[in-house]
Amino acid sequence: MAKPSTGLSTFFFHKKRWLLLLLAMLSVSTAVAFIIRAAYDSSCDHRQHFNDVPGVGNRIQKTKDTQIGVTSSPLSFMKSKLVLLVSHELSLSGGPLLLMELAFLLRGVGAEVCWITNQKPSGTDEVIYNLENKMLDRGVQVFSAKGQEAINTALKADLVILNTAVAGKWLDAVLTKNVPKVLPKVLWWIHEMRGHYFKLDYVKHLPYVAGSMIDSHVTAEYWENRTQERLKIKMPKTYVVHLGNSKELMDVAEDNVAKRVLREHVRESLGVRNDDILFAAINSVSRGKGQDLFLKSFYESLLLIKEKKLQVPSIHAVIVGSDMSVQTKFETELRDFVAQKKIQHRVHFVNKTLTVAPYLAAIDVLVQNSQGRGECFGRITIEAMAFQLPVLGTSAGGTAEIVVNGSTGFLHPAGKEGVTPLATNIVKLATHVEKRLTMGKRGYERVKQMFLERHMADRIAAVLKDVLHAANARQ
Repeated sequence: MAKPSTGLSTFFFHKKRWLLLLLAMLSVSTAVAFIIRAAYDSSCDHRQHFNDVPGVGNRIQKTKDTQIGVTSSPLSFMKSKLVLLVSHELSLSGGPLLLMELAFLLRGVGAEVCWITNQKPSGTDEVIYNLENKMLDRGVQVFSAKGQEAINTALKADLVILNTAVAGKWLDAVLTKNVPKVLPKVLWWIHEMRGHYFKLDYVKHLPYVAGSMIDSHVTAEYWENRTQERLKIKMPKTYVVHLGNSKELMDVAEDNVAKRVLREHVRESLGVRNDDILFAAINSVSRGKGQDLFLKSFYESLLLIKEKKLQVPSIHAVIVGSDMSVQTKFETELRDFVAQKKIQHRVHFVNKTLTVAPYLAAIDVLVQNSQGRGECFGRITIEAMAFQLPVLGTSAGGTAEIVVNGSTGFLHPAGKEGVTPLATNIVKLATHVEKRLTMGKRGYERVKQMFLERHMADRIAAVLKDVLHAANARQ
């Protein structure tokens, strides 16, 4: 089997020192990753080392300075408002990181922001410790989910934002008799698409909050129908807010020097050539993300190329998101399939990593193969498009609202029936370099039009204005 890569950490230390700092500045999907990374390397002056890169640091810093000096935040009306953020957990997953990003945006305009994590493991957790300290460094108050301080803050707050359906358990457990006083100023931010979140214990208060915010239209429709049919409750006024790429990620995506260096180093670590074509799935490794079906499609594409005697560069599949320390049954199945089909030299497993941007710089096509109802949104999709990559995605969930089929990528059905169509699309993009480049450019243009951080801030600002107005009217 191909030697698994353990991410960039095994090889970049002997390279130019500035590369380490460049990687440290790259985001999982938001500026939050840069903040997290700093917790592990607080002694480094990131800006100084980044500016040591000839022609790279100066351009990026000038862009940031211009943005800071000229752009005013659409959230400026939140200045001096007290906002309580309630997350069901604090981890390196999408929901908590998105809420942290919002916390920093609100702090940036002078809002008073308080954070509560409802579910915490017993004992010390390094990730939680670092994330909480980064919030404290940015002026976000962090305190216990239980106790009088939590109740008093909820009662005084201008706005309470519950993050994910599971956070609803906090209401009755902590606020008890005060729940009716707080509900009129609650905005419920929902990211889930899985059926097991539709429990009355979690969401029974949904009809009475000021509003819900959901990341895609298809997810909003699903919640609307499901709550009525299964739980016999109605959704409150619902706002669909598509997400956006962070400025930090866009800075790297638009810098050809940075991308070229990252591409060279990642490909060196994987043992692939510059002209090889890399198709990558960048998700946590689980059956719901569809890595098993992707590998079946990839193998089928190799058979198609051989059968039709197509002259194409060597193609490879990259699975980013493995956990080498805890190999699950599913991941073992993936590796057994690769060994059985004798494609070890074509498939590369990469440990889960905060810094996905190097891999976006290194690959040629993103495969977003989430199964079932798909992703609620799937931020990795717009991140890949920012790097001018075509996307092969399932026609399910929010992916279908991001990818324009036949223009910025190709969509295929979820499930086993999608294996052959995905294989066909892999061959299409492997054999038509101009199609890959054209789709990538169109995807980048779509990101610039719709999926930047400022677009997301505009959309969230409109929601918060409406919710604050509704809350004031009901009090």
